[in-house]
Amino acid sequence: MALQALSSTELFNFINMYDSAPTPFSCNNDSSETSPQDQNIGTCSSMPRLSHPPPQAETSVQGRKKRRRRPKVCKNKEEAETQRMTHIAVERNRRKQMNEHLAVLRSLMPESYVQRGDQASIVGGAIEFVKELEHILQSLEAKKFALLEGSNKDHNNINNNQNSDENKQFLGSPFAQFFAYPQFSCSHQNQLGNKYTSQSKAAIADIEVTLIETHANIRILSRRRVRQLSKIVASFHSVFLTILHLNVTTLDSLVLYSISAKVEEGCQLNSADDIAGAVHHMLRIIEEEAAMLGCQS
Repeated sequence: MALQALSSTELFNFINMYDSAPTPFSCNNDSSETSPQDQNIGTCSSMPRLSHPPPQAETSVQGRKKRRRRPKVCKNKEEAETQRMTHIAVERNRRKQMNEHLAVLRSLMPESYVQRGDQASIVGGAIEFVKELEHILQSLEAKKFALLEGSNKDHNNINNNQNSDENKQFLGSPFAQFFAYPQFSCSHQNQLGNKYTSQSKAAIADIEVTLIETHANIRILSRRRVRQLSKIVASFHSVFLTILHLNVTTLDSLVLYSISAKVEEGCQLNSADDIAGAVHHMLRIIEEEAAMLGCQS
């Protein structure tokens, strides 16, 4: 209503005066809620504000310290070359000795045991040859014992069974030399007298086990039973023992087993005593089954 009373000239001057006046800028509609900092600013122009990075980021970047690298020990070129040549000479000498030993080992074996000339074939053939020699030795020992026992009987018949106890002690137990420290012993305990025969009172066989890493060497001297060998092999398989080599030597009612076995993964037998105990348990079961069959027959 007030604008209608003004003339056109006065109205134009009023509009120009209103546009030329600075317009205050406020972020809030209510002036009472303005912070003291905003009151000090008063007005702001329409030009955009320049954004500056926060000072904390600059101080954090400047505050980082570079890690000091440890000084590398620079060896003299002559020392490094001398060390390298020494290592090469030692390795060459080691290979030379290995090849010489393998050549000697191959020359000691029959050609049938070595099909190829590589290291693995030579060592594998040597293992087979040693096992064969062991079997021959055990067989000769059995024949020797049988001959001595036969001559002893003839001598006792001539002398009217005099000094028979002395002759028995002279003969000793068969295959005694193959049992140095048995975990179980039923025939050698009086002769060996070692501390490893504490379980020999209830033993039904001579059992000696040596364990190196995952390979076990087992010797068993027991009485011969029906299907004894097949049951032993099946029992070994059930406890994760793989038989690699097997020698069997018989003497009258006795049998000597020389077994080389590998301890497979999953086997719960962690020591030589554990394996010996498991083998003794197998033989005890076989003896009980044989006794039951004898009673039934």
